Amino acid sequence: MSVVAIPTRRHPGIRPARPRTGPTLTITLDLVPGPLSPRLARLVQLLGELAESGEGQLRTVEDVVPAPQPAASPAASAPSADAHVRILAGSRMVRQGDRVVPLTRIEYELLLFLAERPRRVFTRLQLLSSVWGYEHAVARTVDVHVRRLRAKLDGSEVVTTVYGVGYRLADEARISVDHSR
Repeated sequence: MSVVAIPTRRHPGIRPARPRTGPTLTITLDLVPGPLSPRLARLVQLLGELAESGEGQLRTVEDVVPAPQPAASPAASAPSADAHVRILAGSRMVRQGDRVVPLTRIEYELLLFLAERPRRVFTRLQLLSSVWGYEHAVARTVDVHVRRLRAKLDGSEVVTTVYGVGYRLADEARISVDHSR
């Protein structure tokens, strides 16, 4: 089940007299196990792109309403840096251990692209062409997305920098791609 909260946009130059929260649109999708229908997959993709553009947030229900859990030590609640990363290609989700990793569309595509091609090094321009679909962007755009992807995976060594060349999937990356889910 996913929840999307889209706040109203402010017009540049107009400053409210006091800070206030704007109206929120919340969309709840009850998803059944298995592959998404093409129309529902397109809706989820469009909502992800809207959130990626900065005009909203894409959150799962678990992110919005946390389930009550017994108190645990801080070390026990932190995800393990070597937790197995699973890419569920059918539902376009990434899980690290028991937690869902909230990735943008590009971060997801980048991780999936590298995971499907282990032990190959890709230049920034190759990644721009293959993942982004165009080459007319600043090559350092790839660096930014790799840095964000590493941060969201909580220190798991998944993407390795090959200095002077580009990026590849790390040899020690504990990652799997499940195309059926």
